[in-house]
Amino acid sequence: MDFEIREDRKPQGAKKLAKERTAYFQLMQQGVSGREACRILGINRRTGQRWSNGRNPSGKSGAAPPITTVVPPSAPSRYLRQEERIHIADRLREKATVRVIAAELGRSPSTISREIRRNRTDGTRGQWHYRPHAAQARADARRPRPKPRKISQNPELRDAVQVMLDEKWSPEQICQALRQKFPDRPEMHVVHETVYQALYIQGRGQLRRELAGALRSGRARRRPQRQANCRQPRFTTPMVMISERPAEIEDRALPGHWEGDLIIGKDGKSAIGTLVERATRYVMLLHLPGDHGAEAVLTALTSTVQTLPVQLKRSLTWDQGSEMARHGEFTLATDIPVYFCDPASPWQRGSNENTNGLLRQYFPKGTDLSVHSPEHLVAVADQLNRRPRKTLGWETPAERLHKLLAA
Repeated sequence: MDFEIREDRKPQGAKKLAKERTAYFQLMQQGVSGREACRILGINRRTGQRWSNGRNPSGKSGAAPPITTVVPPSAPSRYLRQEERIHIADRLREKATVRVIAAELGRSPSTISREIRRNRTDGTRGQWHYRPHAAQARADARRPRPKPRKISQNPELRDAVQVMLDEKWSPEQICQALRQKFPDRPEMHVVHETVYQALYIQGRGQLRRELAGALRSGRARRRPQRQANCRQPRFTTPMVMISERPAEIEDRALPGHWEGDLIIGKDGKSAIGTLVERATRYVMLLHLPGDHGAEAVLTALTSTVQTLPVQLKRSLTWDQGSEMARHGEFTLATDIPVYFCDPASPWQRGSNENTNGLLRQYFPKGTDLSVHSPEHLVAVADQLNRRPRKTLGWETPAERLHKLLAA
């Protein structure tokens, strides 16, 4: 594109400089200096500086809408382009909100907010300015991959990490020790993932030792930390989540819908299974004398529910504990569907959680639960089932269950 010096140098006003402003940025993209671009176009050097710093042609904030509207491409790039950064700077001068700017560019508001926060120029007294060309330069400097690793660039840091690895310290222990030993030297601070990455590329010479002896796991390859949606399923038989549970279970109108869980004894070595009927709060306890793994729970759970009448065998809701790994076999044996709660959501089995709290009166925490006989568990459950409950209008669970079965 050819440009000629404008002979008429009289003030043109903001709108009449629109073509010059567009040509100014085209020259800048071709590698022409700002001073030379101003000379070619016949504009004042200060005008070019204002444009470079993201001001609108008049140099005043909020004077007019931007001269050009950035039209997002049909397939927008992952990274912001320079013309988009210029548009951001112009609109910030005009006090436009982040959401408005994002809509104009076809970007997410978080993208624009993050761009401003990361690439703005901080001034005195807490003030800051967003300068598009400086922001573009910062983004370009951060983009190259692979980035140089902190441990490889700092021999002192590398030696300090090596010494602690020789003492069989874990990467997390190493990171904490470095922060305590060098509190005022951020160049000596790393996160544990940095140490792991340095170890697993140790063949390139960053840390000089045998990998298998450096970590307690002894793995020679890094195990990927998968995102939640990429992890392997917890059970072989797919779980049916509580969100798919029929609506009739929610209103507690029909008996036969149960909630289940384990209460754990001392050091996690013993347990008792608990079953609570949702409509009546009727309690049944599972005897688990040996262990509380998937096979033991399957056996105890199956034998217990098979003693129930047909109208009390409708559904079972459990958390995602490993003891229910064989829930598919349980459903085949009893024809009772199993629904699973969301992770870390005990309130989705509220009746069961409340009953477990009552059971701690009989089976305190920190005690060995394997010493309790099946007869004792039956006696405890019977006592709870004969205890009046406020939520049942002061009826007992046994009385309410008898009424529902009779009806």
